[in-house]
Amino acid sequence: MNNSSSYRILTVVALAASLAACGTAIKSGREDAIYYYSNKGAPVAKVESPPPAPPADNVGVPKIVYFDFDKYDVKPQYRNVVEAHADILRNRPASKVMIEGHTDSRGGREYNLALAQRRAESVQRALTQLGVPGESIEAVSWGMEKPASPQTTEEGYQLNRRAEFSYR
Repeated sequence: MNNSSSYRILTVVALAASLAACGTAIKSGREDAIYYYSNKGAPVAKVESPPPAPPADNVGVPKIVYFDFDKYDVKPQYRNVVEAHADILRNRPASKVMIEGHTDSRGGREYNLALAQRRAESVQRALTQLGVPGESIEAVSWGMEKPASPQTTEEGYQLNRRAEFSYR
């Protein structure tokens, strides 16, 4: 083994040891999640672990509102979904929810980001009209970046035109 190879192996071992020394386990009932922090205290990497279970109050409540093509108004058939989430958020003031807006793959990137944001904000507005404090809700846009279906059929497009509730 030459000097250059030894140096590379030593560097990799030192880097692995320093990362392992920085890891701390989460103490929120999920001991399997490990975050690595920089010297500034900010998380820089996370070891993936299974997602947490949904909040107990949220069992049985659909988490998706679907939209028509090029529309962002909440359709009447999804009003009960929004009302159920409003009840959860009003009864648990410490809860926070992110409304994630999505579109299908038709249209340009900028247009779809704007449309997905309007969809998320439409659901957010409906929640605030039902008495949920605005600081409990965040509306974000994913545009066409996270499709629910890869199909380029009307059925696939319909599954992608949505807003999803994501509790934090």
